[in-house]
Amino acid sequence: MAAPGPHSLSAAFQKHLQLLGLRDFPCGLGSWNKSRFVTYAGSSGQEEERPLGEESPEALLELLSDPHSPWALPPGCSPEDQRLRDVAVLAPQLTRGTRVLQLFRSLRIVGKDVEEVDEGLLQLQRLEELTLCANQISRITSANLPRTLKVLELCCNAVADLQGLCAQPPPELQHLGLGYNRLHGPLQDKHLTADFWPNLISLDLSFNNLTDLFGLVSQLSSLKKLRILVLQGNPLALIPTYRGFIVDSLPKLSFLDDIHIGLDERYQFRGLSKQPELIKNEAQVVVSIGKIKGVPDPSTLQELEIGSEAPVITYSYCVTYKFAGEETEDVVTEVKVHQSPVVATPDMDNSAWDVREMKGQQECAAMEDPAAHTAKVFVTPGEPWADTIDCSYRKEHTAKDLVGLKDYLRAGTIVSVVEEKVLWWPVSADSEENAVKSGKERQGLKKESTKGPGPRDKQKKKKKKEKPRELRSDPPIRRILGSERVALEALLATEALVATVCDFGILITEQLLQSPSQEEKLDKKKGKDKSKKTKAKKESQKATAPAKGKRKNRRPAEQEEECGLQPVPLTVEFQVQLLRWPTAGAQHRDSMTEAEGKAQ
Repeated sequence: MAAPGPHSLSAAFQKHLQLLGLRDFPCGLGSWNKSRFVTYAGSSGQEEERPLGEESPEALLELLSDPHSPWALPPGCSPEDQRLRDVAVLAPQLTRGTRVLQLFRSLRIVGKDVEEVDEGLLQLQRLEELTLCANQISRITSANLPRTLKVLELCCNAVADLQGLCAQPPPELQHLGLGYNRLHGPLQDKHLTADFWPNLISLDLSFNNLTDLFGLVSQLSSLKKLRILVLQGNPLALIPTYRGFIVDSLPKLSFLDDIHIGLDERYQFRGLSKQPELIKNEAQVVVSIGKIKGVPDPSTLQELEIGSEAPVITYSYCVTYKFAGEETEDVVTEVKVHQSPVVATPDMDNSAWDVREMKGQQECAAMEDPAAHTAKVFVTPGEPWADTIDCSYRKEHTAKDLVGLKDYLRAGTIVSVVEEKVLWWPVSADSEENAVKSGKERQGLKKESTKGPGPRDKQKKKKKKEKPRELRSDPPIRRILGSERVALEALLATEALVATVCDFGILITEQLLQSPSQEEKLDKKKGKDKSKKTKAKKESQKATAPAKGKRKNRRPAEQEEECGLQPVPLTVEFQVQLLRWPTAGAQHRDSMTEAEGKAQ
């Protein structure tokens, strides 16, 4: 037999034997217990006959079982490993040579970078349970598996197909664990049927990329002994009617996704397997955004100059989030008009709104998963400032790309609170038109200088005064006030709702802390001497200051202290709901009711 490779199961098994230390103290045979086995057949074996320096079996077993003992097993070892060490203390002759291989009923090799299950495993002729989780196995040759195997756990590997495993599968296998692997698409070769696994009771296919619900169920229906099935984390499990369809299609199944199937549930979904038109290969996700709190009052930031040339500043606030898996046709979001002279922002395809241009988006991009780059950005309608901004946003997304939706949920989404600032300026006439008009007016004034103003002229002046000013707007200035990743991986399991309050902390900007008061601007505009007023303000601040060493110009914080209020962190209510089987059950009951009505 060729020497095992460095990443083979045989090499990992040899290292495991060395770790167990079955031939070393306090196990095995040595000066610490030799006389006990020499005199076992011919002498009485009393304690007083044991030479000095030898230990009793009880003392040796205590050294193995005490967690503080230097001979205790390291973390991660199985109860089977402890049993083998106990055997090596009580009957060390059984662990000598190849006889130790006959003691293995269970073998656990986890996280050892095993890539190949070689034929050396066949030496464990009585092996019943094999656990090879968290390795690098991409393919298994079933001819190298002991025929006595009943449990095969291959969770967290890189298995992409079952062809090699199904060539000569162990006939007595009862559990097959293939969760967190790379199985994808429809299993066209029919490898999960009773022809290969006649005694299979438990099957774990969770967190792969299986998409064909009908094809998979048609294969599993031939496994007459199957009682436990785990499919959560696959794209097909995102279909709303997924659970009801499987419950009705596999009547002998007891547990689906670690949830017991009761009689009520079977009754609820009776007949659903015979109505394939109700099973659509798409998922429905509802995103809801509630209240925003803690946005600083923008009125304290408006440094308006006295005069007609000062701009009018408007602020609006919205929430952005990313979503993937939906077709690109229905991703247009409106920004509502709330107050004059605000003009509606054009309807935008949120993928075209490059949020990365905003301040702070670089930090979000660093957190993104590569699969999240296909996600679209959705924007809630803009709302004016308030202490509590109620977005009342709800959008139902229909995702037909189930694999893309799974990757999106696994990566999570980025939720941001965005401030949009718009400057509005008075519209001034062109210089050429002004020049022509001023020339005509001067000529008219010379001709009519001897005449007094007539009634028509007075009416014209009144009309000119009553005419409202036209305003033009600058391009909107968008700024991210806070951004946070929201984990959505729970929706890939059995959870149907992720609800959270994103907390971005307290926003105290430098502009807010250092903005001059309107009174100071008025004094500067009128040319008044501000020395007295500034001196009075400093004295009042010293009188009201609670302690030294705090920042100056604390006008917003002082106002909060006077009102007895504490700073409020910026938060937004955000939730994502995956419509699951209860909704599908309601649809099924409605269809059954219609069918019964037609029959009557």
